Amino acid sequence: MAEKQKINMSIMDSDAFFSHETSINFSPTQFIFDFRCVTPRIDARSPTATIALKHNVIMVEPYHAKQFLNVLSRVVKKYESEFGKIEKPDSLKKYEKKKKKRIKKTGEGKTVKSPSYFG
Repeated sequence: MAEKQKINMSIMDSDAFFSHETSINFSPTQFIFDFRCVTPRIDARSPTATIALKHNVIMVEPYHAKQFLNVLSRVVKKYESEFGKIEKPDSLKKYEKKKKKRIKKTGEGKTVKSPSYFG
């Protein structure tokens, strides 16, 4: 008769993380999801403001990236069927129009944009 073996498992939950920005890159062997949280820090004692930038990077194999896409698509469809279509908020549309006006052209005709985490 086979002997049953006990396994101890330890699960470590990390802190909740809100992502303001996300980028996704890939190599031949993996997809890299970079979730960023940008928080301005103002200290009354300091003459300059500080921007705190946190990253949570998740790397997955291409097959798992495809599975993630399938699951996310299903969940978004389910969400929209229950709560309605997800649309860009009016405040974000207004911000993007304002942001387009701030894009400057260099002497060589190249477009230069400031990173979005600087506002």
